Amino acid sequence: MTMTDPAAAGDTAADVSVTGELEALEALLPEVLAAYDLGARPEVSLLNLSENATYRVDDPASGRRFALRLHRPGYHGPAEIHGELAWVAALRADGVVRTPPVIPNRAGEVLTTVRPPGVGDRQAVLFAWVDGRPPEPDDTAELVASFATLGDIAGRMQLHARGWGRPPGFARFEWSLPTTIGPDGRWGDWRSGLAWALAGGGDARPSRAGAPAAERELMTRAAVTVEGLVDQFGAGPDRYGLIHADMRLANLMVTADDAITVIDFDDCGFSWYLFDLAAALSFIEHHPAMPDLVAAWLAAYRRHVPLTADDVAMVSTFVLLRRLQLTAWLGTHPHADAVDDVTAFAHASLDLADRYLTGTLLPKGIA
Repeated sequence: MTMTDPAAAGDTAADVSVTGELEALEALLPEVLAAYDLGARPEVSLLNLSENATYRVDDPASGRRFALRLHRPGYHGPAEIHGELAWVAALRADGVVRTPPVIPNRAGEVLTTVRPPGVGDRQAVLFAWVDGRPPEPDDTAELVASFATLGDIAGRMQLHARGWGRPPGFARFEWSLPTTIGPDGRWGDWRSGLAWALAGGGDARPSRAGAPAAERELMTRAAVTVEGLVDQFGAGPDRYGLIHADMRLANLMVTADDAITVIDFDDCGFSWYLFDLAAALSFIEHHPAMPDLVAAWLAAYRRHVPLTADDVAMVSTFVLLRRLQLTAWLGTHPHADAVDDVTAFAHASLDLADRYLTGTLLPKGIA
């Protein structure tokens, strides 16, 4: 095995933490790779480090290429990973969307478990490599058209999930109010994330109440409003079910002949169906064309799944719910490069919260 070194880390606490995590993961790779038929000297390079670590694996002798995902301890249990892979396979087998096939290990299993001492079990999944690139719209018109594609795919996948006979023991977590914006959310507490971003990010570690009072009060009022409206909206079977939950342009791979493969189902779980729209807008909720993006997504989605006026009235609420969740995520992922300027992101989030509270986040009759 040969390992391509990740980008050189700096000397911040976040950099040191990431470097240590990567070194620990690299120590596991020989055992993980040995579980698969990958040739005598597979070459490995890091693609992404977020909730999990994803690597590209090349077998120079055969020209084969794969994507290896090493799961973070405690984020998903084996049953939840099996649940994800079952839906991925069903979507492909039923002709709903293209998804990357899973490559079984030498024992014929889709999930490989290694047990490093003192760390806890680490799960790994090997996927067939997907050629292509995420869509990169050149202008606003192309971006709007891309959001129609996202809405179409989300509608087809959700329609499949509603009628799919899940295998026995199927398990996935929920993206509920407590797990998205609660103080013990899966990605952290938005209050801490906001305080961290307003303090400039990096090694700043203010308390969860460390944001300036005016900014903290504004975002708290918005969060309380979101919670109340979502509670009132409810989680009936026509509003809440299995979704991708990270259906962004970054998770579509488009080939030269315009074939689209949907990737990265790691966050799929049970949530409000319109949360897929909010996820599509991740990190660009403040884009000037956001109303047009929403309208394009909804129009394409409705070709597969009907929406009521009450559903559409909740779009702004789910958009802000996601923005709060992402604020929490930034605070617990200080090494991430999802945004160029975390402080500017925080101020844009405050502007979104103000527009949400005044009813001007989206124009009336958006759909």
